[in-house]
Amino acid sequence: MLGPVETRSVSPVFVGRAEELGTLHDALARACAGEPQALLIGGEAGVGKTRLVEEFATAARHRGAVVALGGCVEIGADGLPFAPFSTALRALRRELPGELAAAAAGQEEELARLLPELGESRAGRHDEDGMARLFELTARLLERVAAEHTVVLALEDLHWADASTRHLLTYLVRTLRTGRLVVLATYRSDDIHRRHPLRPLLAELDRLRTIRRLELARFNRDEVGRQVAGILAHEPDPDRVDAIFQRSDGNAFFVEELAVAVHEGCRTGLTDSLRDLLLVRVEGLPEPAQQVARFVAEGGSTVEYRLLAAVARLTEDDLIEALRAAVNAGILAPAPGGDGYRFRHSLVREAVSDDLLPGERSRLNRRYAEALETDPALVPADQRATRLASYWYHAHDAAKALPAVLEASVEARRRHAYSEQLRLLERAMELWDSAPEAVRGTLRPVDYTEVYPPCGCDPATTALRHLDLLAEAAVAGRLCGERERALKITKRALRLLEDEDDPLRTAWFWIQRSRLVQRLARGDGWQEIATAQELVRGLPPSEVHAEVLATVAHWSMLREPGAEALTAAERAVEYARMVGADEIESNARLTLGGLMVEAGQTEAGLAHMYEVRDEVVARGLAAVVGRSHVNLPSTLEGIGRSEEAVTILREGLRLTSRMGLTEAEGWVRGNLAESLISLGRWDEAAEAAVSAQRQGQTAAPYGSGAGSLAFLALARGQVSEAARHLAEARASYGPHDPMPQHDLPISCLTIAVAAAEDRLADARAELARTLESGFPLGTQRYAWPLLLRAATAEADARALPAAREGREQVLGGILCAVKRLTTHVPVWLAHEQWVRAELHRAEGRSTPDTWSDVVTAFETLGRPYDLARVRYRLAESLLTGSGDDERDRATELLRLAHSVARHLGAAPLADAATALARRARLPLAPVTGPGPASADPADALRLTTRERDVLRLVAAGHTNRRIAEELFISPKTASVHVSNILGKLGVSGRGEAAAVAHRLGLFPAETLLPGSAR
Repeated sequence: MLGPVETRSVSPVFVGRAEELGTLHDALARACAGEPQALLIGGEAGVGKTRLVEEFATAARHRGAVVALGGCVEIGADGLPFAPFSTALRALRRELPGELAAAAAGQEEELARLLPELGESRAGRHDEDGMARLFELTARLLERVAAEHTVVLALEDLHWADASTRHLLTYLVRTLRTGRLVVLATYRSDDIHRRHPLRPLLAELDRLRTIRRLELARFNRDEVGRQVAGILAHEPDPDRVDAIFQRSDGNAFFVEELAVAVHEGCRTGLTDSLRDLLLVRVEGLPEPAQQVARFVAEGGSTVEYRLLAAVARLTEDDLIEALRAAVNAGILAPAPGGDGYRFRHSLVREAVSDDLLPGERSRLNRRYAEALETDPALVPADQRATRLASYWYHAHDAAKALPAVLEASVEARRRHAYSEQLRLLERAMELWDSAPEAVRGTLRPVDYTEVYPPCGCDPATTALRHLDLLAEAAVAGRLCGERERALKITKRALRLLEDEDDPLRTAWFWIQRSRLVQRLARGDGWQEIATAQELVRGLPPSEVHAEVLATVAHWSMLREPGAEALTAAERAVEYARMVGADEIESNARLTLGGLMVEAGQTEAGLAHMYEVRDEVVARGLAAVVGRSHVNLPSTLEGIGRSEEAVTILREGLRLTSRMGLTEAEGWVRGNLAESLISLGRWDEAAEAAVSAQRQGQTAAPYGSGAGSLAFLALARGQVSEAARHLAEARASYGPHDPMPQHDLPISCLTIAVAAAEDRLADARAELARTLESGFPLGTQRYAWPLLLRAATAEADARALPAAREGREQVLGGILCAVKRLTTHVPVWLAHEQWVRAELHRAEGRSTPDTWSDVVTAFETLGRPYDLARVRYRLAESLLTGSGDDERDRATELLRLAHSVARHLGAAPLADAATALARRARLPLAPVTGPGPASADPADALRLTTRERDVLRLVAAGHTNRRIAEELFISPKTASVHVSNILGKLGVSGRGEAAAVAHRLGLFPAETLLPGSAR
C-alpha cells in the first residue's frame, strides 16, 4: 500500500460556497426532523461540485449522519447499470449492517439485483412491473433504514448515469415521503447538450416541488485569491492572482492547475489551451508513470490495483513507483475504499484519453479484456460482464465482443436494467454480421435469451438467430418504456418472418406488437391479437399458443366477454398446463374464473380464482399475486359481495405493499374505494380513492379513483366537484381503447351530473349513445346503476313540461334494456326491481307495494345508502294514502333514511327526507314525554322489545336465518328488524351494530351465545 502522499494542488482551505453549504445544512436539518430532502447540484466540470459534497459529508458525519457515496461509473462510453446505487448501498451496509439486513428482510431476492451481497436474485418471467417493483422496494429499504438514522445518499457524476439509474433516482425523488434521508446528486451542466439523456430528467425534476437545485458558479477574483493562497500556503502576488483568475475564468480546478504550474515555474498563459496545460503536467511525469496514467484513463472511472497490474505488465516495484509519482503529482488518487486508482479529476482523464491514438486505444482495451478473461476476479462480480463487453467492443474484436455483449445483456436483464439490456442487444445486432459464422454458430438461445418460448426446438442445441435478439430487444424496449423503439423492432422482425414458415414466432411478435400498440395509445390491440390467433389456429399445444389464447381471453373479458372468450380461456388453461407454462396458466385461470362468474357459474368461477390466489401467494409469483388481488375482489363486488371483497382487498394492500407492487396497489385501492362505497363507509372510500390516484402509475387506477370521488361528491350534493372529478376520470381513460368497465361508469356519472345540473336533454343524449352501443354480456354491474340513474332522472323530471316530449321513447328504451340484462345474483335482482319502480314513478303509477318489494330486496344486501334511498321512496309512496298506519310506517322509514343520510353526509337525501317529513307534518325525531330518563341505554336508542332481542342475537354473531329460528319469526321479518336497528343506531353494518351493543353494555356476556358470523 502507498504511504501518505502530498497533493499540493488541493487547497486545505474551503473557499466560498457559503450559501450553497447553508442550503445543504438546512436540508440536513429538515431530514433530521423526518422530512426527506432531495437536491441536485449542477456546475461545469472543475467548478467544485465534488469538493462541496465532501465538505458537506464531513459536516454531516460530525452531526451523526451516515453518508453513503456512490458515483456513476463510465467505461468508455458506457455506464454500469445502477452503479451509484449499488456502491452507495454497499457503503450503507458497511455502516449499518444490522439495520440494512432488517430493512431488506423478506425481499432479499429482489433487492439482490442492486446489491448482490444480499443473495441470489429470483429467476422467472419478466413483466412490466418488474422494474417498478425493484424501485419501490429500494425506496422502502431506504425509508426503513432512515427511520432510525439520518442518511445522506450522495450520487456523483449523474451525467454518466445509465438510464436505469436515472429512472430509479426519479422514482425516489417522486415517492419518498418519510424518513431522515437526504438524496443529492451532482452533474456537469456544461455536458448537458440538447440531446443528452439527462436533459429530460432535469426538466422533469424541475417541475417537482420536492427537489432543490443548486447551480455552482465560478469563483470571483477574491475567492480565487484565497484558493491560491491556500494552495501555496502563503499570500500570492496580486499580479499572479490576476493572471490566474483571467486564465482560469474562476474555474476552481483550473485555478489549482495554474497555481501549481506557477509554483513549479511554468509560464501560465502561454500554452495553447488549458487542456494542453493538463497534458503538460502529465508529460512531466516519468515515462512509466505516463504509461500507467494512459492505462488508467482507458480503464474506466476507477481501475482496481490488481487489474492495473495485470494490464501494465510492470514489475510490482516499478508499478508502485509509477503510481507514487502520479499520485504525488496530483494526477491520480487512491479510489475510495483503497482498492484502486482514479484520476484526481475527470478532466485530466478525459484529456489523457483524448490524446490516445486510435490503435493505441484499441490495444489498451484488448489488454484489459484479456486480463479480465484470464482472471475474472480482478473486478467486482456485478461489474464483470459489462466491463468485459465494453473492453472487447472498444478493442474492435467482433468475434470476442459479440458473446461478451450478449452476456452483459443477460446480466442487465437479471438486474431489471432493461434500458441497458436494450442498448447492449442493439450493439450485439450491430456486431452480428461482423462476427465470424463459426462464432455465431456456437451461441445458444438457452444462454442468452429467454423471452421467446422454445417451441419446436431445443434452445440448448439450436444456434442463436438474429430473430432471437430482435425478440429480446422488443421485450426489453417495452419493459424500459422505449416503446417506439420496440415497435420498430417488431416491425423489422415481422418483415423478416414474411419469408419464413414460422407461424409460432410470427404470432409471438404480433402479441408483442399488440401490447405496444395499447401502451402507446394507438388502438385497442385487437387487430394484432386476431392476426396471432389466426396464425396458431389448428397448431398443436405450445407455450406461444397458450399465451395467444390467454391474451385473447383477457382482451375479450375486458371488452367483449362472452362464449368465445370463455372458450379461449379454457383452452389457454389446458394448453398452458400441457406445456408447463405455470404463469400463463395462473393468469388464464384468473381470467376463466371471472368469465365463469359473468356467465352465471358463480361459485365454480370464484373457486378457480380463490385457488389461483392461494397458489401464487404461496409461490411468490409477484405479477399474478397483484392481479389476483385485483380481479377476485372486483368480481366479488360485481356480484354484491362487498364485505368479502374488502377482506381480500385489505390483504391485497398488505401483499402489494410488501412486494413493492406499486401499480397493483393502485388498482387495489381503486377497487377498495368502490366496495367501501357500497358498504356505506364513505370516508374510508374517499381516502382509498385519493390513494389510488396517487399510487397508480397508469391511467386506470387514477380514473377509478376519480370516478369514486365523483360519486361521493354527487351523493353529498357537491355537483361542481363531481363534475370536476368526472372530467378527470374521462381524460384519464382517453378514447383510444374503450372498455365497458371504464366507459359505462363514466356514462353513468355523466347522466347523473347532467340530471343534477337540470340538463335533462344532455342526460338523455348520453343514455341514447349508451343504449345504441348496448351492454355486452357480463357488464350488468355497470349497466344497472346506469339505467337506474337514467330512470331516476326521468322520474324526478316528471312534473316538468319540457320533459314530456320524448319521455315515452326514453322510458321504452330503458325498459327494453332491462329485459335484456341478466340478473342472476340478488344485488342485480334488487336493482332490476328498483329500476322498474323508478319507471313506474316516471309514468305516475308508483305504488307502496312496488316500493315495499324493492325495500325488502335491499334489506339483506348490506348497502345502506341504496337502502336509505328506496326507503325514502317507499315513505313518499305511502304518504299518498291517508291511513294512520301508512303515516306511522312512513315516519319510521323517513327516520331511518334520514339517519343513514346524515351518517354518510348524503345531504341531498337528508334534505329530501326532512322536506318530505315537513310537508307531511311528520316528526323525524321521536317524541319523548316528560319524566325521569331511563337508565337502560336501549330505551335511549328507541329500541322496541323485539328489536332488543334481535340486536342481542346480532351481537352474538347470528345470521338472519338463525335469528328467525331463535325468535320464531320469518327470515324476512328478521331482516326488517335488523335494518331498523341499523338505522336507529346510525351505523352501516351488523359488525358496527354489535360493537355499539358491546360498548354500551346492553347485554350481559352470558346472554350472548356463540354463532356464525354472516
